[in-house]
Amino acid sequence: MKKIETAIEGLYLIESDCFGDNRGWFMETFNEAKFQEMGIDARFVQDNLSYSAQKGTLRGMHYQRAPYSQAKLVRCIRGAIVDVVVDIRKGSPTYGKWESFDLSEENKKMLFIPKGMAHGFLTITDEVLFQYKCDELYNKESEGGIRYDDPTINIDWGSLLNGIEPVLSEKDKVAPTLEECNANFNYEE
Repeated sequence: MKKIETAIEGLYLIESDCFGDNRGWFMETFNEAKFQEMGIDARFVQDNLSYSAQKGTLRGMHYQRAPYSQAKLVRCIRGAIVDVVVDIRKGSPTYGKWESFDLSEENKKMLFIPKGMAHGFLTITDEVLFQYKCDELYNKESEGGIRYDDPTINIDWGSLLNGIEPVLSEKDKVAPTLEECNANFNYEE
């Protein structure tokens, strides 16, 4: 298992060894001891699975406010997505900055997302299954979101959408901007 640093502190791309033969393949998707050796100390308490039927489905940008904030380990187990993470920790050197990652059933990559991030993804195939582990239980009163097209963040969805209109939930259509949102994360060195 290998941890790859990104431009956002605490956000890591994870690659696991995949062992295949004539029967198929096997890979370890989580091992608490190996994660701790890599400096990732998260105790996961909830697993989620989402299904998106249609290419162009955009889910995000979501977070849970403290004290119920969540670190996540995410992966695409069917189809392909572009996963996007925005640093919303006030005082962080990368506050308001975003990064994107291609996750798919083919590349088998995972992403560890620390607390204090807004997260979303765009399906680039039909029939997507997306799985994520969380280190805090879901808390409806603490959920929050940021507009996927917030002009101050300026995520480059255009090239990803190739001119098609994204499929959005009603909640995501009316999400506030980063400036208007009620995120309560502070950067701690």
